[in-house]
Amino acid sequence: MKQFKTLLLAITLCFATVSFTQAQSKVAHINTQELIAAMPAAKTAQAEIEALGKTYQTDIQASITEYQNTVKQYEAEASTKTDEENQKRGLELQEKQQRIQQFRADAQKDLATKEAELFKPIQEAAMNAINEVAKAKGYEYVIDRATLIVANGTDILADVKKQLGI
Repeated sequence: MKQFKTLLLAITLCFATVSFTQAQSKVAHINTQELIAAMPAAKTAQAEIEALGKTYQTDIQASITEYQNTVKQYEAEASTKTDEENQKRGLELQEKQQRIQQFRADAQKDLATKEAELFKPIQEAAMNAINEVAKAKGYEYVIDRATLIVANGTDILADVKKQLGI
């Protein structure tokens, strides 16, 4: 009877060990921001966004300069104009200022849209490569490094870069 209990205990421990080992998931981590920044397509997209941003900034600055010149002109001529004309000019200046603000808001919105449009396929390519590497290496979970506090596990960044050819 004692041998039976020992055998039963040994079998139970064996099953527990096997179950525990199978229950553990393989987890890896990656810094997706670093991965995307290393991708040539991301560098090209970033350069395109910066160029578009500079174009918008130049246009906005030109509008602001034009507005400031008009303000100076109207202020210099204010004493020679009637109150009615000065009020019209004041409304005109307010409208110009609102147009500048609207253009600035539209430019920011357009930049955000363009950035999302350009980076969507890049992010998809990165995610596909991460999934392929995770599947090939048998990882059940891949966690972004940016959200980790401690990352002593496997970093698959080099493998994913290799998968993408960078």
